[in-house]
Amino acid sequence: MTSRAEPVDEAERYLLSLELFGMRFGLERMRRLMTALDSPHERFASVHVVGTNGKSSTARMTAALLSRHGFRTGAYLSPHLTSFAERIEIEGRAVSRERFAAAVQRAAHAAALVDRTLGAGDRVTQFEALTAAAYWELAREGVEAAVVEAGLGGRHDATSVIDSRVQVLTNVGLEHTRWLGPTERHIAEEKLAVVRPGATLVTGPLGAEAAAVAERVAAERGARLLRAGREFRVSGSELFAVETPGGRYPKLALRALGGFQRGNFAAAVTAAEAFVGSALDPEAVRRAGRELVLPGRLEVVGADPLVVIDGAHNPGGARALAESLPPIVGSRPLVAAVSILEDKDAAGILGAIRPLCEAAVFTRSSRPGALPPAVLESLWGQLGGDEAEIVPDPVEALARARERAGAHGAVLVTGSIYLLAELAGRSRSQDRGQAAR
Repeated sequence: MTSRAEPVDEAERYLLSLELFGMRFGLERMRRLMTALDSPHERFASVHVVGTNGKSSTARMTAALLSRHGFRTGAYLSPHLTSFAERIEIEGRAVSRERFAAAVQRAAHAAALVDRTLGAGDRVTQFEALTAAAYWELAREGVEAAVVEAGLGGRHDATSVIDSRVQVLTNVGLEHTRWLGPTERHIAEEKLAVVRPGATLVTGPLGAEAAAVAERVAAERGARLLRAGREFRVSGSELFAVETPGGRYPKLALRALGGFQRGNFAAAVTAAEAFVGSALDPEAVRRAGRELVLPGRLEVVGADPLVVIDGAHNPGGARALAESLPPIVGSRPLVAAVSILEDKDAAGILGAIRPLCEAAVFTRSSRPGALPPAVLESLWGQLGGDEAEIVPDPVEALARARERAGAHGAVLVTGSIYLLAELAGRSRSQDRGQAAR
């Protein structure tokens, strides 16, 4: 990294330059990075969150709970919506752009040292550099508890150099089969490689194959296995309760929308209990639920028309989205603006949301590997959908979806977190502009 540009811009450019070199499995580069940075990952206790869906939400919830129980808490999350800096949080807030730039600069210096020790064609990856920057910043901030979201899988993921006290497996679905294996059993094996001897493993809802792997891995490593707390609605109320091995937490309400978030919150409460080593303060649990905001997860970012963004990028996430949308959208006609990456199950995603939509606008995010909109339009038609059109530019696609929905309709932006990143800020600004008029 040079000093001629603004440090924040230079940090972003440095990280983006590493994207050219792709993804490489293995932890040896990451271990060398940690050594070059004087092992920052050993200076805080941690909770490691792995799984197919719900990782970011569960991680944020766990961090919020630990913070409200007196721990100085940080989180490392992925991906981001508008800036890499969003991935590192201290006490629920993204680090300042200046602190982020300084952390990346430290990581870049360490990466340059490590690259000199590697063979030809090998070098530190973007995710490794970003993870190193996050661990360095979390240690510099003196956090006592860090909640870390895994990137891909677990066994070879850069985050896995931490010796976590608690691991959370949110769920297991068929995703990234090219790297993680063809079945839920294979994928569970990869994700549960993060379980440490004598630690506590918290699991969300699992199929039979994944559950068997969790039981075996916990037994082999002498880890305590806890099922995520049971959540249930309070009769005649929007409130719900969570019952965990450590206690019962009644009269809860989540600021975050979507019924699936109650399950994520139950997993977070169970993980926080395991970390603390006792039951939690019920009022602190209630405050965490009421106050926590989850960007890009069933987030309402506009009105007239209502605009909802959600980062569902696999069939499981899309089904959870579809189940939670009706109470939010109501009787409004719904138009979807969609982009999906080519390594995703596009038919599964579209099949989940199609019954709710009167129309769809297909576009293509600027992320390399996004499916051509014509492919999505064809799949939509094969699934029985009509009233579809193609608008290649994402910004224009959102404008068209808003136009088709009309002031009394609703727009859903989904299919790829990268599409949300490009459109979330634009949708918010359009809505603010309409409110000003």
